[in-house]
Amino acid sequence: MQNIEALLKRQALGRKPQGMAAVLLPYDKNGKIAVDAFQSHLLATQACGLTSAVNMDTGYVNYLSDSEKLDILRITREALGRNTPFVAGAYIESQSGELVALYRQQMDTIVEHGGTPILFQTARLHEKSAQEKAAAYQEICRGYPQVLAFELGRMFAPNGEIFDQDTVRRIMDIPEIKGMKHSSLDRLTELDRLALRDKHRPEFRIYTGNDLGINMIEYGSDYLLGLATFAPEKFAERDTLWAAGDPAYYELSDALQHLGNIAFRAPVPAYKHSAAVFLHATGRIPSDLPHRECPKRPEWESEILQDCIRRLGL
Repeated sequence: MQNIEALLKRQALGRKPQGMAAVLLPYDKNGKIAVDAFQSHLLATQACGLTSAVNMDTGYVNYLSDSEKLDILRITREALGRNTPFVAGAYIESQSGELVALYRQQMDTIVEHGGTPILFQTARLHEKSAQEKAAAYQEICRGYPQVLAFELGRMFAPNGEIFDQDTVRRIMDIPEIKGMKHSSLDRLTELDRLALRDKHRPEFRIYTGNDLGINMIEYGSDYLLGLATFAPEKFAERDTLWAAGDPAYYELSDALQHLGNIAFRAPVPAYKHSAAVFLHATGRIPSDLPHRECPKRPEWESEILQDCIRRLGL
């Protein structure tokens, strides 16, 4: 835990974070992808200044077929227009074949659609050494203009892994990788990442994925959050208030964190159902149905989320 005390004393005052939202994939009452609502939500996310991330955990990437993932890329590009950047997950866990080739095939498709790939981890690398993992990532990313890495805690998905510091440092040494989403839900581990980044590669981005600690932006993290898809305009407002040093930041940040604590309670993967309930209650998607394989919340979920909606003024 090197430099933790120094980091805690050094809040990133006046810094506007780079914000990304992992966009929920909505379904209609018949269980089909609600394309119009998805595109509208992409546009709303972009309009308030956040970057959309698709084919992520929030977009049910682990449940989607290859053709569905391709459809999402096409739909995203169609909605956002030619030059708007977005991020998309490269997920290979359900596929057979050579690891590097599988990743690069998906990354090629993402880049062809104008997106930036983010590498979901694979259980195939769990038992490898730091050197072996970094060598695989180096070969996977070779020649791409920009790639993001991903640390995903096992509470989200079994293929996830929180790297040791040696692995993180080696990944930071790969020039094509410009940043990393860190989803351990552990503040101290993330502070370690920030300390290593500041010392080893200052321009490298650490995107917090801590939906239970969204104020990690106060210590120098950027963010790529599933929680941000609930109310992207409120996250954008929060970021502006923090950069301006406006005390109103704290009330809004607390309201968003209250939402995060409720939505990301155990079982954590069911947060996607919470997101669907929330977005349906605020009139943004046509139903509160998640993907059919997603863990479900109880019938009273909409009632508990109404308090969050009120606190956010929605």
